[in-house]
Order: sequence, then C-alpha cells, then structure tokens
Amino acid sequence: MARSLRDEILQSQPFRSLETEVSLNLLRSADWIASGQNALLKPHGLSHSTYNVLRILRGAGADGLPSQQIAVRMITRVPDVTRLVDRLEQRGLVARERGAADRRVVRVRILPAGLRVLADLDEPIDALARRQLTHLGERRLTQLNRALVALRSSPAGADAPVRGRAARGAD
Repeated sequence: MARSLRDEILQSQPFRSLETEVSLNLLRSADWIASGQNALLKPHGLSHSTYNVLRILRGAGADGLPSQQIAVRMITRVPDVTRLVDRLEQRGLVARERGAADRRVVRVRILPAGLRVLADLDEPIDALARRQLTHLGERRLTQLNRALVALRSSPAGADAPVRGRAARGAD
C-alpha cells in the first residue's frame, strides 16, 4: 500500500486542511516526476525550461514564434525567456530573426540540431512517463487529468499571476 504524504515527509501533525494536503501532495508528485525527467535531460545539457522551449518551437513549425508567444506556452512560468533562448542559441539549437514588417518582433525557430536533440529524447521521456504513471490505469489517469484541468480553471485561479504577464516586452 502507498504511504501517505504525512508518512513520506515524516510529519507528525495532521495537515491544517485537506486542501493543504492535496496542494502539498501535488507539489511532491510534480517533483517526483520532474526528478526522473531531470536525469534524462541533464546529459543533453537541458533544463526543463530549455527542453520546453525546444518542444514549443518544434510544434510551431518552420516559421517559429515570437518570444512572447513562447513565454505564454511554457509549462512552468519563467521570468526571462530571452535568457533561455540565449542559451539554446549559443548551442546552435535555435536561431533568432527580427521581423521584416516589425523589427521589434524577434522570432525564434528551432534548428536541425535542436530537432535532433528532441528526437533523441522523445522515446526516453515517453517511456519514463509510462513507467511513472501506467500503474494508475487508463480510467484513473483520465480522472486525474480531468481533475487537474478543473483545478487550473478554478475561479480562485484569478489570484495567481496571469500567464504571459511577465513576458510583456520580452520580444
């Protein structure tokens, strides 16, 4: 049987509320998933954020995206997408281009080397997700996915920073 969060973190007192316990459980679970991914990304010199930028750009296609759009699409918010793009550009994984119509807009596109890195990681990342989550079964995974979507659509979410706000002017 799975250990409770209280047991895992050696907490003797009950949590102040079910909501607090669930919130901490989500953070602990996200860290557990991220740790496995870190082990796969590190040998490629990538962080979660730089990996996410590469995936976003691969999905955007040959035209790439403005930096601000990358920031809006990030899984985990980062304060400065420009620095992430700098690192990827220095490694020859992405390229930046000023817009012809509007020189203020900087478009970023993935290069063949970036596509190769992602191709090398696609199967190991997918296999890791299967190892970490398959034991839940399709029904429970579907329920979990729906619950997480519902969580992020909560009216209380208005208290959280708005996606993309930090990215204003990042182009």
